[in-house]
Amino acid sequence: IDCLNGDKYRTGKVAPDGRPDPSVFSTPGNPVGIQVGTAVATLIRRAAHEPAESVGFRHLWGPEKREELLASREAEPDALYASVKPEPKLGLPFVPTRISEGWFEWPALPDLFPASFPGVKTSRDAFLVDIDLDRLKARLRDYFDPRVSHEEMGRRYPSVMKATARYDAGAVRDALRARGGPREDGFVRFAYRPFDERWLYWEGDTGLLDRARSDYRPHVFEGNLWIEARERESKGAYSRGALVRYLADNFGNGLSSFFPAWLRASAEELHRRAERRPNLSVAAQRYLECLGLEVEDLFHHVLATLHDSSYRTANSDGLRMGWPRIPLPGWPNGVSEGATAVLAESAARGRELARLLDPSAPVPGVTSGAIRADLVSIAVPATLDGQGMRDSDFAVTAGWGHFGQGGVVMPGKGHSVERDYTPTERGDLGNQLSSLGDVTFDVYLNDRVYWRNIPAAIWGYKLGGYQVLKKWMSYREEGIMGRSMKLEEIQYFTEICRRIAAVVLLANEGEL
Repeated sequence: IDCLNGDKYRTGKVAPDGRPDPSVFSTPGNPVGIQVGTAVATLIRRAAHEPAESVGFRHLWGPEKREELLASREAEPDALYASVKPEPKLGLPFVPTRISEGWFEWPALPDLFPASFPGVKTSRDAFLVDIDLDRLKARLRDYFDPRVSHEEMGRRYPSVMKATARYDAGAVRDALRARGGPREDGFVRFAYRPFDERWLYWEGDTGLLDRARSDYRPHVFEGNLWIEARERESKGAYSRGALVRYLADNFGNGLSSFFPAWLRASAEELHRRAERRPNLSVAAQRYLECLGLEVEDLFHHVLATLHDSSYRTANSDGLRMGWPRIPLPGWPNGVSEGATAVLAESAARGRELARLLDPSAPVPGVTSGAIRADLVSIAVPATLDGQGMRDSDFAVTAGWGHFGQGGVVMPGKGHSVERDYTPTERGDLGNQLSSLGDVTFDVYLNDRVYWRNIPAAIWGYKLGGYQVLKKWMSYREEGIMGRSMKLEEIQYFTEICRRIAAVVLLANEGEL
């Protein structure tokens, strides 16, 4: 197989060394060629067939790959191709794959935590979800008000009154109004996106939400913890492992799976005065009993593993083709020497990571108290003229977001400036520069106010399939949010940047 690359979607038509990597079909008259990558496969069909032990594979990159391909047509195959043994458990990929040697012996995430739930799908986010609780409640008061006709509701809030094949907007509203006003317990915290917690009006009985996930909500209670994951990460580098405490939306395209540490007890278990039970398989329960550890130790070990950069790199192809598998010392019997200490140490690192990933958890040195010296100069609010900020300066008007088809918020280009670090910034970051990137960005709210010094690794950081900071900004554009940001939101963005910096440093320095 001669892989000719040139893929707009996977590599951005850039070779690993940074050179342009156009399509092999590019010509002077059509420099784009085609957008998808291509490959040439040479297959031989024999009458007496025996299973192939290996596949020959090579990469060709850059503008000269067509000439390179033609020039090598007479060469001996052994001099050109690496030998690849396709793995049936990964779906027989005919490319070199990166997975650890023990990958298939490690338990998959559902082998440890058997219960998981897909995220809530409203299909009517513009009406049912809001950053501001008061605005959400005002909309619901109108929705339940018998004096407001369906036609008037449709003019004020088109998304909730737009009927579809599966949603009779008028009938749903009539049924809910007949029942009474909005339920106070229907207003719940909602993990809308990573580091972007909002309010949701949750209604599980009438179809107001497209997918309310009535089986999910009972298990969302104070003290429970959830990890977001996917069975496969088909695009880009692995970015799952968000930690949430509330009902959550699906992150990225498609459905997320949210794995809880605990489950609400059944009626029988409640009779025995047990309010919750661990979300553990029989094998995982026995394993932890052998080690003398608990479900939250395992949960935080999993969290630490999913964010470990060396784990992600070594198993990038396994993560793209199936559920993440988790290395456990002594699995399944827990008899490995020192297994308890190894897992407990990993769990402690996972707890530190959980505090960083939880927007509501203060982290001394990162979001509270005296800020660490290596974080203090990151994402500092500033003005172009060096003067103080006024309330009128907090409007986001730099083009970070706009409404797309159906009222969906689409990210815009925005305004960010890539630059070198100043000597002061270099001094503050010190040895951390190798992890945070060679350049930094100033990210603008508008033509006067910006956050100064957001290193490349932080600005580009992805979680749940999103470039976190850019996604967060797209929803705060004044024309989207309907108001300027508040001072505490300006400060919160700085906190997110510092949390992400701490996560990146932990992962890249091998402390996880």
